Amino acid sequence: LGLLQGRVRLAAAAAAFSFGRPGRRAPVGTAAALPSAGRSYGSEAKEEEELRVRYLDDEHKGIVVLGLNRSYAKNALNKNLLKMMSKAVDALKSDKKVRTVIFRSEVPGIFCAGADLKERAKMHSSEVSSFVSKARATINEMANLPVPTIAAIDGTALGGGLELALACDIRVAASSAKMGLVETKLAIIPGAGGTQRLPRTIGVSLAKELIFSARVVDGEEAKSIGLISHVVEQNEAGDAAYRRALALAKEFLPQGPVAMRVAKLAINQGMEVDLVTGLAIEEACYAQTIPTKDRIEGLLAFKEKRPPRYKGE
Repeated sequence: LGLLQGRVRLAAAAAAFSFGRPGRRAPVGTAAALPSAGRSYGSEAKEEEELRVRYLDDEHKGIVVLGLNRSYAKNALNKNLLKMMSKAVDALKSDKKVRTVIFRSEVPGIFCAGADLKERAKMHSSEVSSFVSKARATINEMANLPVPTIAAIDGTALGGGLELALACDIRVAASSAKMGLVETKLAIIPGAGGTQRLPRTIGVSLAKELIFSARVVDGEEAKSIGLISHVVEQNEAGDAAYRRALALAKEFLPQGPVAMRVAKLAINQGMEVDLVTGLAIEEACYAQTIPTKDRIEGLLAFKEKRPPRYKGE
């Protein structure tokens, strides 16, 4: 995939040169009935772990769930949690068996309250800048995972919590969830991608309004402005958004693994350039699907009128 990204950039540069206009270079970019947990990252998942990583089994095989689990701190992002997230994402991006990643909270009523302000208050001013840079880099690593990512927002997502969700390809929220970039209340601005990803998601004018006012919206309003893709009524277990995210992830599983990764790359890179350059990027990405065994299997399955058996090769 890294080689393909290089080819995509070359295609973009060639298109921009050919048509006499420079293209902007894209940034490298628990309740009953829950699926059983498979292996967990590093060791068996324990309640005290701040990040729980589950590889699901059976009909959900290929789906990985990252669960924030800092109940005493409302899942606030601290140094340790960011380190665990970065380590987990680094392992996932090179795992060919991973097909979709779901980010969720294992703490009822909260997705992520943002940065851990209690920890930050103890930092020297020089440490704050380093912490924000680490948060920005970690969330960017999440955005650049080669497989589809879904944020399941079953509770409050504020500041860095919403920035984390914005880095995902798809967002699902309960109608009772609360979301907002509230940093201006603290006389700072979103520093982990919020000022860039929110305008790209809901439009510049509305993004400015929400950031300037530090307004918090619920799931219904978030759906109406395009901040999330799906809104669901919360259930008694408090995991309605997660269940909807799981259903979406299951829809992705039958598709060709290589095609899914290349499609995400084409969309992400293409959104940052003009249309002509974007079409060149699409052409370069499409070419990578032609020689794969996945494509041959897809055509054969279509001919034989049976479900394809993809291996991601």
